[in-house]
Amino acid sequence: MNLPLPKEEAQPGVSSPGVPVGSVLPGRTAERLDGAEPSEVVVLAGSPLASQEGGQGVGSTLQGIREAKRISRNEASARVKYSVRQIEALETEQWGRLPGGAALRGFVKNYSRYLGADVDALLIMLDDQAGTEGIRAATTSTAGVQAAPMGPAEMPLHGEAVRRPWGWLVIILVLLFVAGFYAVERGWVPDSWLVFDWLKSLKS
Repeated sequence: MNLPLPKEEAQPGVSSPGVPVGSVLPGRTAERLDGAEPSEVVVLAGSPLASQEGGQGVGSTLQGIREAKRISRNEASARVKYSVRQIEALETEQWGRLPGGAALRGFVKNYSRYLGADVDALLIMLDDQAGTEGIRAATTSTAGVQAAPMGPAEMPLHGEAVRRPWGWLVIILVLLFVAGFYAVERGWVPDSWLVFDWLKSLKS
């Protein structure tokens, strides 16, 4: 005669079969399992706490939020007035392609605000992840890569390039004037070309 086996009682802190302890339950940010201590918290993947504990940085966190909202980089670029390359560099955390200090913090702040993320938490993550000095060091140590200017400053500065052609043009005009004056004085220019009387008086 087979006797029924006694049922095993659930032990505190042990989940039911098929649900491992510490697994993420969909739709909830944090939940205390039955029998678990108050400090044993289940964190939803994608939350700021999970990003820090999982080793995710500022860029990957922002990218995850953007993708969760189904926003393309082109759409984000049009709204925050930063180029697609700058957004890509931030999300992939290529600090060598971005300036450091206040410019980078402003970029993260504006982008986080646009995505509806926790601005203060992400700025703290930025400081903890690289810091101002670390980002500057990464920028200067990247060989052959020039830091991308931010926002409207990305447009190339043509001031110096424009001034140089004007300088050459002035020099050329001065040389032509001197050559013409010398040709008139030497009588190399026909009188029919001299439409002004003062030019004719220059002929020797």
